[in-house]
Amino acid sequence: MAEKRTLEAYFAPSAKRQREADDKPVSTSKHKSYPFDIIEIPEALAEQLLPPNAPVKPGKNIDNRQDLNILYYNPFIPKLCTRQLFEFLRTELPFYRVEWTTVFGLDETSRFKNGSVVDAKSEVLVSDRLYDRYPPRPIPQCLDTLRRSTEAATGFKFNFCLVNYYASGADSISYHSDDEKFLGPEPAIASFSLGAQRDFLMKHKTAAPGSLKLVLGSGDMVLMRGKTQSQWLHSIPKRTGKHGEDGGRINITFRRAVTKDGTENYYNYNVGRGPVYRWDRTRREMKQA
Repeated sequence: MAEKRTLEAYFAPSAKRQREADDKPVSTSKHKSYPFDIIEIPEALAEQLLPPNAPVKPGKNIDNRQDLNILYYNPFIPKLCTRQLFEFLRTELPFYRVEWTTVFGLDETSRFKNGSVVDAKSEVLVSDRLYDRYPPRPIPQCLDTLRRSTEAATGFKFNFCLVNYYASGADSISYHSDDEKFLGPEPAIASFSLGAQRDFLMKHKTAAPGSLKLVLGSGDMVLMRGKTQSQWLHSIPKRTGKHGEDGGRINITFRRAVTKDGTENYYNYNVGRGPVYRWDRTRREMKQA
């Protein structure tokens, strides 16, 4: 039996491996609603995102404040591969110029079958103005691998994925809650950090001194559940200085959309009909595709 390659061996410079990689066809996730085919992550990297390699550590329950119920994985993703995953997703995903965002997923009333949207129960093709205006996109393999690992670790199901790219410490997001009605009551949301270290601040909507600060490193994940979204706010404040190789950070959040009503707002705001951007490795910035 051939010796199993380690992740180090996969990413280590090797003329032989490069020749083999050049000869091997690149696997991609394809869909008519994608602006381009999305390359799949290498098998060796995908293995590191799945059990038993991930999560690296059991999640830590933080529920010692009123209405707070979170599970903090520090880390979830093996540190060995966080940089590779960050670089891969930043390079291969399509981004849109709202705050460098992209969305994938479909609510649980429907599902994808042979690339088309069908009713989850009857499997009849769905003809809905919301789907026609903002065609939903299946979660590509490079994100779906992490979704499956998250479900296995937490016991929650997810069908929606929002990705945000923070170009530097100057990029931030103000206090808010992810409590949209289409997520249902007491939604569970898994939030991953890749790249630069950033502060994650939380505060209770009414109680005092209901506050919490987590310093999220690359590979960390925070699972927010129970009353957390309805009673708490969270934010990523601006941060001065250079953290990580270039200060960039990717935030991946997995959610479970219960109904289609409201999902169109995510596609409208985070994708819309504007131009598509991709990471330019030479210029080290997002450029219009």
